[in-house]
Amino acid sequence: MTTLTKAAPPLARRPRHPYRAALATARGRTGLVLVGLVVLAGLLAPLLSGHGPTDQSALTLAGPGTPGHPLGTDDLGRDLLSRLLHGIRADLGIIAVAVPLGAALGCLFALAAAAHPVADTLVQRAFDLILAFPGLILALAITAILGPGRLPVILVIALAEIPVFGRLLRTGILVQRGREYVTAARVGGTPGGRILTRHILPNAADPLVVQIAVSLTVAVFIEGAMSFLGVGVRPPEPTLGAVLSQSMPYLAQAPHFAAGPLVTVTALVLGLSLVAEALNREIRR
Repeated sequence: MTTLTKAAPPLARRPRHPYRAALATARGRTGLVLVGLVVLAGLLAPLLSGHGPTDQSALTLAGPGTPGHPLGTDDLGRDLLSRLLHGIRADLGIIAVAVPLGAALGCLFALAAAAHPVADTLVQRAFDLILAFPGLILALAITAILGPGRLPVILVIALAEIPVFGRLLRTGILVQRGREYVTAARVGGTPGGRILTRHILPNAADPLVVQIAVSLTVAVFIEGAMSFLGVGVRPPEPTLGAVLSQSMPYLAQAPHFAAGPLVTVTALVLGLSLVAEALNREIRR
């Protein structure tokens, strides 16, 4: 007798994590490449630039392709490639501190608001107070107190992001609290703290990931605007906004002066926007 054996059914493929799936799309890959190139250029600034960002020469407003100065020089004879690369490095350092700081504080306020109705009211009024100040007025006020520099830029970006992340997480917590799985956990005797940390927060975290990519884009604009207006990082330290501001009087005479920071900011913002859009589309499925 022969024994018939039934072939085992193929194992079902586990669905990919939504973040990985998002970054594997055309939008996600393109965004990652753009952001990666800019970040790599900033990290390798000391190796890629043959001059210091503040080193001066006799060549002023030299055009691209000048020997020793691939992108030319500025009005003070400083190498534009070096200033661009070190400007990227400075900008990345600022937004890498400011956005996580604002996100962390916003989430802490949201958790405090979720603990008690009175705390919720106080936190919401604090968010309203922050949002009542236009970004430019807030930047000028902080700079007037602390003076120009990196710290005021970081504080302005962080303060601007606190209510964004706080309200986003608070909304997520309120939505998840009404779900059936939370009710079932309560009926089963699960402590409230465990429900919050093990069930509610993981399910409310996806919008925060998307918001981080969006907030990094906003932070690039805030830093650029503050440096452009002269209330950001102290000169002669280069930032993308400072280099762009310095180039304004020479747009007709030396358009290459502004090309570097414009292209860099465009690539960085476009890359972050594509990543944010890819994450948002995949999470909403």
